[in-house]
Amino acid sequence: MVPPHPLIKHWVSVLRNEQTPSVMFKSAMAELGRLLIYEASRDWLPTISTQIPTQMAIADVEFVDPREPITIIPILRAGLALAEHATAVLLTTKTYHLGMCRNEETLERITYLNNLPEKFPDGSLVLVVDPMVATGGTIVAALDLLKDRGLTPKQIKVISAVAPPALVKLSRKFPGLHVYTAMIDPVVNEQGFIIPGLGDAIWRLNWSLLKI
Repeated sequence: MVPPHPLIKHWVSVLRNEQTPSVMFKSAMAELGRLLIYEASRDWLPTISTQIPTQMAIADVEFVDPREPITIIPILRAGLALAEHATAVLLTTKTYHLGMCRNEETLERITYLNNLPEKFPDGSLVLVVDPMVATGGTIVAALDLLKDRGLTPKQIKVISAVAPPALVKLSRKFPGLHVYTAMIDPVVNEQGFIIPGLGDAIWRLNWSLLKI
């Protein structure tokens, strides 16, 4: 799903621009993540109905139920930037981390960090945050780990800045899964990069440090 919001279009355009410095790139990634998480959580936040006194009268109101946290799973390292403002959008969250990298020769996934629970509680709702779903290998590996821990695709949503047409493969393997992305690009090249994409997100988030 590509939410039709002008700010989403704005921030992904900032991310695309190769002239965007790393500080602004990180800020734009966080702002885009805020908007995508807002859209993805729209139908996942149970509310409590009650009455409160205003200065004028008693009002019927609804509050988000803080007893139902949404689980955030950023895929390291770039996923941290996209998930940075999750706690500003959601009242209560739990966070776990998955560290995955791609072998640039074979394009296969390597998991170097996994602090997921052995089993998720019944009814858990999970947002998996990965800036770019390119070949789909990383996100498929992550979803397989979640499935092994008791989650169904309907309990999971993927947050991604840019995605390719490979989303069709995800929907076939995980029916009921929803992906929220700012843009669907048409091509993944032989090196596994989305075209036109954002470039190398890890490098762009840290290039000023690498230059020191």
